[in-house]
Amino acid sequence: MEIGSLPLELWRIILAYLPLRELGRCGLVCRSWYDLILSLDNTRWRQLCLGCIECRHPNWPIHPEVEPISWREAFKQHYVASKTWTKNAQDLESSNCLYLFKRKKDRRVLYVGYGCEYENLRTALASANVYDRIMLQPGVYEEQNEIILKVPVEIMGQGKLGDVALLVCIDQQCPTSRLCNLVFMPAWFTPVVFKTSIGHVQFDNCNFENGQLQIHAPGTCQIKFCTFNQSSIHFHNVALSVLENCEFVNSENSSVTVEGSPTSDKNWACKHLSAFAKSRNILSNPSDVSQCAPGSTDCLNNGSPGTNVKTCEVVVNGDHGHVLSHSKSQLLDDKASDKESEVNGNFYTCIEGEAMTMDTDYSDSELSTVSENEDDDHSVYKLSYHSHSLSHMVAKSIQCRPLTNGLITLQSDLALKTFQQELQRDKEAQTLASTIQGCLIRKCLFRDGKGGVFICSQGQARLEGSIFRDLTYAVRCIQNSKVIMLKNDIYHCKASGVFLRLAAEGLIADNNIYSNTEAGVDIRKGANPFILCNRIHSGLRSGIVVLGNGKGNIRSNQIYGNKEAGIYILYNGNPVVSGNHIYQGLAAGIAVNENGRGQIAENVIRENQWGGVDIRRGGDPFLRSNLICCGYSDGVVVGERGKGLIEGNTIYGNKGCGIWIMSSSLPHITSNHIGHNSIYGVAVFCRKDDASDYLANQAGNENFNDEGEAANWENDLDSEDDRFSSRRPINVALIESNSINHNGAAGLYIKSSEALNIIANAIHANQDSGLTVFQSTQLTRIGNNSISCNRLSGVHVEAGCRVELRGNGIYDNRSHGIASKGDGIIIENDIIGNRGCGLQLTQAADMKVTRNRIQSVHNYGIALLEQSKGLVQENTVYQGKSGKNILQRLSNNEDCIVQNNKLLTFKKKSDVAWKLENPPARPYIEGCTRGVSSTQSSQRVATVTTRIAARVEGRCHNNGSIFCTIL
Repeated sequence: MEIGSLPLELWRIILAYLPLRELGRCGLVCRSWYDLILSLDNTRWRQLCLGCIECRHPNWPIHPEVEPISWREAFKQHYVASKTWTKNAQDLESSNCLYLFKRKKDRRVLYVGYGCEYENLRTALASANVYDRIMLQPGVYEEQNEIILKVPVEIMGQGKLGDVALLVCIDQQCPTSRLCNLVFMPAWFTPVVFKTSIGHVQFDNCNFENGQLQIHAPGTCQIKFCTFNQSSIHFHNVALSVLENCEFVNSENSSVTVEGSPTSDKNWACKHLSAFAKSRNILSNPSDVSQCAPGSTDCLNNGSPGTNVKTCEVVVNGDHGHVLSHSKSQLLDDKASDKESEVNGNFYTCIEGEAMTMDTDYSDSELSTVSENEDDDHSVYKLSYHSHSLSHMVAKSIQCRPLTNGLITLQSDLALKTFQQELQRDKEAQTLASTIQGCLIRKCLFRDGKGGVFICSQGQARLEGSIFRDLTYAVRCIQNSKVIMLKNDIYHCKASGVFLRLAAEGLIADNNIYSNTEAGVDIRKGANPFILCNRIHSGLRSGIVVLGNGKGNIRSNQIYGNKEAGIYILYNGNPVVSGNHIYQGLAAGIAVNENGRGQIAENVIRENQWGGVDIRRGGDPFLRSNLICCGYSDGVVVGERGKGLIEGNTIYGNKGCGIWIMSSSLPHITSNHIGHNSIYGVAVFCRKDDASDYLANQAGNENFNDEGEAANWENDLDSEDDRFSSRRPINVALIESNSINHNGAAGLYIKSSEALNIIANAIHANQDSGLTVFQSTQLTRIGNNSISCNRLSGVHVEAGCRVELRGNGIYDNRSHGIASKGDGIIIENDIIGNRGCGLQLTQAADMKVTRNRIQSVHNYGIALLEQSKGLVQENTVYQGKSGKNILQRLSNNEDCIVQNNKLLTFKKKSDVAWKLENPPARPYIEGCTRGVSSTQSSQRVATVTTRIAARVEGRCHNNGSIFCTIL
């Protein structure tokens, strides 16, 4: 009959009366009939699927309100899976053609119940043949002794689920069986309701109440659309089993326990289960996963994590940065001559969607005092210095207001990678993602109990598209076991969501882990998983914790909105953390504490309430090429006894300091770009506070007990990692080859009682002095730096400080080049073009000043005032255009010796302009082309010490670091 002879609507009404077998035959007639049968998807196929007592809604129990992509396909998948238990390969072991002549017995149906042929299950099983079906009438069936299944049978309950209840203990000793539409409750003599150690068992649409399932190798199982209420499943060395669309509620222990390595002694069902699992692989069927979990933030009309917060964009040379959101620096004042009214660089938050730039209130060219309103007659006073070896760093800072196009490139380089991209670049993770062994758990719901899945003793499990909520913990993987977790939702756990220890491994990827009481992911005691492309957020403590020799590869995750550190590394934790976006946390972005280590590279760390990265108490990370920006406190905090190599990072636009260094720390800070921070670019404070001030909430007071287990990690530390073999130990904190520019206060502020080396930095256009030494009882070495265009002095040294300035270029600062009240050596520096004096010694300054080249265009080259003393000799001092004397000496101190200086004055316009040559303009660093450090460092610290708090003198907000003020 032609399809076109009747309207399509009428065909659908007629075909709705056909049973399943007839519908299938109609679909084989021709293409037109096939398309017609497909058009019944939301009518007849939906009716058939929901009317089948063997299955529930295809998206139960996670999203029963969500329609499947195709009802026909969902019904087909269930129908095919329900026949898996009969595919016993032993039936086909004969020759290729003889099985065609084998006569198969017809399957009988044995009815059990009141008024039926069999009154109880035991008698029906005694009469059953291979593959017979036993139909149980509604009622309760209780057996006083264990039932043994010796032949493959199918046991099914009639009526609705719950009408048939079994109080039994069944021991399967046959190759296969199937149980459907039943309620299982334990008998009086054992909590086990079903166990097998031989064959394959399939459960469809069953309820388990207060009982246990035990599956021992080489036995296997497939469980679909079942509910486990205060019940559990225990797998022992199982090669492969499948749990799909099941619900686990109110468990008193772990709902699913996977114990032992998957056995190599596989039964006949493994190949069918493996094919089934691969056909439903979540990586090849991404649409099979529900869009969001009930209760997740995305389902509460909050949008994606990046869109539900008010942020603003960074505009760089007319382009909109797609990674950064940050605040604007507003300058309060422009009185450069009055230190009391200097600019502090207050930030404020802009409204949503508003594009901002971060500009200073002056151009860098305006800071060159010799170029302001100059005419050609005075050009001879200029001494060119733009060819010194750090000129490339200064030129870069001049061009970048707020930053150069390099920031856009950096944002692009640091964009989050997708899970597929991560798999393409990492073969080991790719192998893990394709591994299907042990227990496969798909689209299941674990709720309101103690534990979800527990994997131990080299067990293996794969979890896909499931929900874990309101549990004590979701997943525990220990003792050399392996877990693969893809696209799960884990939230509202009372402890950590995912917990790995004792050399556990695995892949945790593309999950949504949030609102857990402890850490989202807890890695300890040698565990070494891949943590890729997850969203870990809104936790009541840290997002990821790595401790007790834990490792791990943490890449391309979004970690945000956690109450404590986004990633917390301590007690010899040593992960690789790269390519993550860590933002909007209520504490530090990454905290490295208590001898924690780790390689932290190419992350975007932004808008965190405390330090972007916090290192203290033996923390010794390798922090490289990260973007640390727009924080509400300091960019990087190196606390007491903090160490580490901090290299090649962009530390930008933070409301506090770029880097804050505290007492007894030995960091190596090199090749970083530190700019546009509200207070200091780098602040070094070393003064201990009372240990009793320690805030109970702060990192060092974390309680990482494992359910009451004592956290005595000091006795569980491994030897040092090979990673340190390439880092030479340093004995003095080192700040080297950094670009420090456009910060709201001094570029580098020092108030320390410990030695410090400051080498080869470009300190440019900061709102206070370029470098201020406020307190320094130990020697501070300042060598080969370019210090230019800062709002006040290039270098300011307070009384009682000891410094050595050697080989620096100090140019075009708005006040003095060097203003010193302290002691030390000033040797072989170029101090040129500063608005104040080139060198001013006041009060009781005691300096040896030798072999410098000095010029002040508007003031004295050298001024010796009050009771200053020392030796000033063999310097070359150029006359400026002001007509003032080159040298001013008002000091009457007999210990002040001035001798053998070369004083150059300009006499005629025809004279050749002065040049800085022999040697060329300083700083001059042999072999320096990029400003990259050649020094390497290594630190080892095992002492746990008390907190350091520090207070900033003068103009710093709240008289201290924002971070320390919070503490």
